[in-house]
Amino acid sequence: MPQSFTDNEPPILTPPPPTTASPPPVVPNPPRNRFPCASCGADMTFDTPTGGMKCPYCGYMEAVPTSVVGGLAQIEERPLEDYLQIAPERLAKLSATALEVTCTGCGSTIEFEPPKVAGDCPFCGAKIVAQPREADPLLAPEGVLPFFITQKTASASIQKWISTRWFAPNALKRQAEQDKSQGVYLPFWTYDAQTDSRYRGERGEHYYETEYYTGSDGKRESRQVQKTRWYSASGMVHHFFDDVLIAASSSIPRQRLDALEPWGLGDLKPYEPAYLSGFQAQRYQISLSVGFNMAKEVMAARIHSLVRQDIGGDEQRVHSVDTNYSALTFKHLLLPVYISAYRYQGKIFQVIVNARTGEVQGERPYSVWKITFAVLLGLLIIAAIYYFTKDSGSQ
Repeated sequence: MPQSFTDNEPPILTPPPPTTASPPPVVPNPPRNRFPCASCGADMTFDTPTGGMKCPYCGYMEAVPTSVVGGLAQIEERPLEDYLQIAPERLAKLSATALEVTCTGCGSTIEFEPPKVAGDCPFCGAKIVAQPREADPLLAPEGVLPFFITQKTASASIQKWISTRWFAPNALKRQAEQDKSQGVYLPFWTYDAQTDSRYRGERGEHYYETEYYTGSDGKRESRQVQKTRWYSASGMVHHFFDDVLIAASSSIPRQRLDALEPWGLGDLKPYEPAYLSGFQAQRYQISLSVGFNMAKEVMAARIHSLVRQDIGGDEQRVHSVDTNYSALTFKHLLLPVYISAYRYQGKIFQVIVNARTGEVQGERPYSVWKITFAVLLGLLIIAAIYYFTKDSGSQ
């Protein structure tokens, strides 16, 4: 019987007691020697415009290969409680040939497929000096959202975004012109949960009383004053949460990743190493259990709204909510972004593009000289208006 968890229990940070059932078999990634072109033998990469594999030398194209016989792979939910303590046999590499390298600047671990090489870190812009090594096994992704827009399109979107930032320094604009954005798959968790929440609170109902007062003219006047009667309320609300999305990367601020939504998860594909060819993938930094605690925070906001609706009335007071979580499942996904990271006066700035929709989010420094010039110009305009207005009034 699946486990359930409540808010008054400790967070899910420890595994459930062992059972006698044997773990489900894990199908390892089949060995692949890159993705050779059937025409010229060169390495093929994933082609964003067509969604297939393309040889950058002779132009030969073919469909993305599948490791499942018959190509009938499906993205399946995994039971959360079975993976709180990940046994070695549940781990797998992104592919048989994947390499990984850790940036000494920000600590991000990046995985990629040969013949791609590590250059600048996409998250902090630092030169990666560590030698790549064979990628360690991890909790392999169930699904991937392939890149849809090209790097050229993403760079144009970044340049357009920067052009609307009037007070951005010229150094930032030159950075955008250098076209240094990199395509990276970011790790995400999704969580499903059936929630049953028992609450206690109060329902407020408005009523009005007539109040008399003396007006400014000395006359007696009246007005209606709103007041509230409060009644005890309690009950239970139920809700099923589907695919609560939590970023498993701490290299990019969470609010910035949230602002990139929607992703269009309906276009998810079962994970295949071929989608990684030509791009990089970040190894998850936020664990499965910590991610679930973050998902509970997202769920709590919706549950609170449902409780207020259930209490009804004109106002509500919520004193306590005790939630039981059951039917818990999760997925590990890779979602695509283009990142341009740059340094300005010793600080790191990032501009990120949703590689499905083209949505741009980022941060930028402010040019003190441009702001000072704008303020001075504004003061001159105000002084000129005042001068000519005063002069015309004196005539």
